[in-house]
Amino acid sequence: MKMTKMSSLMLRKSSAVLPRMVLGISDLVVQHKCSELRHPMEEQARPPSEDTRKERRTRIPHKPNYSLNLWSVMKNCIGKELSKIPMPVNFNEPLSMLQRLTEDLEYYHLLDRGAQCESALEQLCLVAAFTVSSYSTTVFRVSKPFNPLLGETFELDRMEDCGYRSLCEQVSHHPPAAAHHADSRHGWTLRQEIKITSKFRGKYLSIMPLGTIHCIFHNSGNHYTWKKVTTTVHNIIVGKLWIDQSGEIEIVNHKTGDKCKLKFAPYSYFSRDIARKVTGEVMDASGRLHYTLMGTWDERMECSPVSSSSNFENGGDRAPESKTLLWRRNPLPKNAEYMYYFSELALSLNALEEGVAMSDSRLRPDQRLMENGNWDEANLEKQRLEEKQRTARRKREADRERAGESDSPVDPYKPLWFDRKMDPVTKEMTHIYRGTYWDAKERQDWNACPDIF
Repeated sequence: MKMTKMSSLMLRKSSAVLPRMVLGISDLVVQHKCSELRHPMEEQARPPSEDTRKERRTRIPHKPNYSLNLWSVMKNCIGKELSKIPMPVNFNEPLSMLQRLTEDLEYYHLLDRGAQCESALEQLCLVAAFTVSSYSTTVFRVSKPFNPLLGETFELDRMEDCGYRSLCEQVSHHPPAAAHHADSRHGWTLRQEIKITSKFRGKYLSIMPLGTIHCIFHNSGNHYTWKKVTTTVHNIIVGKLWIDQSGEIEIVNHKTGDKCKLKFAPYSYFSRDIARKVTGEVMDASGRLHYTLMGTWDERMECSPVSSSSNFENGGDRAPESKTLLWRRNPLPKNAEYMYYFSELALSLNALEEGVAMSDSRLRPDQRLMENGNWDEANLEKQRLEEKQRTARRKREADRERAGESDSPVDPYKPLWFDRKMDPVTKEMTHIYRGTYWDAKERQDWNACPDIF
């Protein structure tokens, strides 16, 4: 009898679904559990079958309680570009910038759902929600990621359970730049090259990501681009560190001309607005408004269709219809405050995996030592790796001089998995994936990988 009641309870729980939304944009809020793409009309997202689900790491060693005066290091950095200043691992989290870039895919299911949309404007709403969602992992993450070594890579192969796989490579050291390419069997490609510039302003640190992000949906050919906003770390001198995102993002569909304008409002102590507020408008090529977006970058995003009534067209008030929940942040894992506030995805990123390239961030020794709590040894190892990188650069410069190319100011280093070429859409010079990494992994042919560790 007890078993019958328990089975009945489990059945009722498993059949519970979120309320049905009125638009086809979002049938339900899918939490970040890797799942197969379901038909939009299905009421419940089912977990993947046991034979394809891979056990993921759910915890890392707790952060040691090492004390270090941040101001003692930062006071000599005012107005300087921080990427050129060596920092102890005490200010880091045990992930590289390549792994942080991969975290943009935390809510990949938004793009899966976007690939199902027949309406380009509805699809644009989901792309906008995906854009905002990439900042949700930063809200408590005040530690900096490791600066990748030149030639460092990071792969994330979730093709079996999530339908996508991703590759990042550090393609430039000064200025630091990383190229990223992700493909999904559910019909989308995401690619970007991000250069990080940062300046210490005295009381706060500004982090400005430069570069364009591309999202292409295969069936429709819709090609979206956008850029990131500025991240600010406050209370560098005194008080508790906290992070804000501010600025504007314009997402453009280069096929249809549709646009979405997002505004990240900077936090103000005197404002009555909600903190971390994001608002947006989705317009067609003629400039006509179709949807408004509202929410916060750390919690959720909603959208509302805008009435096309004559009153509005004549300058009257907007008449938003019912709201649709596009995205909601996943809760943090238990004891996240002791594990650098990592999300479920972040906790799994540095777990060792077989068969990855020898340049993969998981194999970086200083980062591994830091994750295991051996910070003194990690600092020594970090110095060794940075000196090895400087030695390799000097050798390339010497080789260039011997070849009679000393007049060229450009480091002759060439990335292994990305080619530098002009982007056909934005006409910017950028690094685009060659398409050879996963074949090399299948053959386990890493002979061309640089010896960076």
